[in-house]
Amino acid sequence: MLSNIYWKELSLLIFVWVGFLAIQLIKKYTVTCSTQYWLLDLLQVPIAVSVTLYEAVGLYNGTKVLSSKGKEISSYKVHQIFLYSMCGVIAGMVGGLLGLGGGFIMGPLFLELGIPPQVASATSTFSMIFSSSMSVIQYYILKRFPVPYAAYFVLVATLAAFAGQHVVTRAVKVLGRASIIIFILASTILISAVTLGGVGIANIISKLQNHEYMGFENFCRR
Repeated sequence: MLSNIYWKELSLLIFVWVGFLAIQLIKKYTVTCSTQYWLLDLLQVPIAVSVTLYEAVGLYNGTKVLSSKGKEISSYKVHQIFLYSMCGVIAGMVGGLLGLGGGFIMGPLFLELGIPPQVASATSTFSMIFSSSMSVIQYYILKRFPVPYAAYFVLVATLAAFAGQHVVTRAVKVLGRASIIIFILASTILISAVTLGGVGIANIISKLQNHEYMGFENFCRR
């Protein structure tokens, strides 16, 4: 199992995660919207850009190999690498701001890269661990993280993940088609978009009609 781990790539992810976490913790002790606050915030940019450029150069030169494709060496054009990077940025923003799984974006992206559906599903889920855990820590620091509520959903989601993995694996074996994963992913995205959008819009309309507090505050309030 350990032989399947790409330690160099994993260490890069951990480096970015630790760097971002350290910046967020230090920001906690600065005045909101002060010069120090924004300088610390901007430090995240060179960390992310440096790692992204390192990986992008490898993809462009063909020195990076997608393990799911075996020893096949693939080189990507500049516009492709830029598009994939922007998809990663959007996925991170969606996961951080809205609490949604960025895998909804990364999953189709991995499929477009030619990665098998099983690998795409597992990889997108794993990659979201880093952005999701970062959001958890930040909300916990802000004292806006309901621990009992979160623990309940972690338990339910874990059980559902194991059950879903078992069902999908059996379905792929019976049908002999891995494309069933693509169908499930597309259906999940559609249902989530409809339900999330519908419920959200209904709640906003209700609060506007009742003149309820919408939760917006002055970001720079001290």
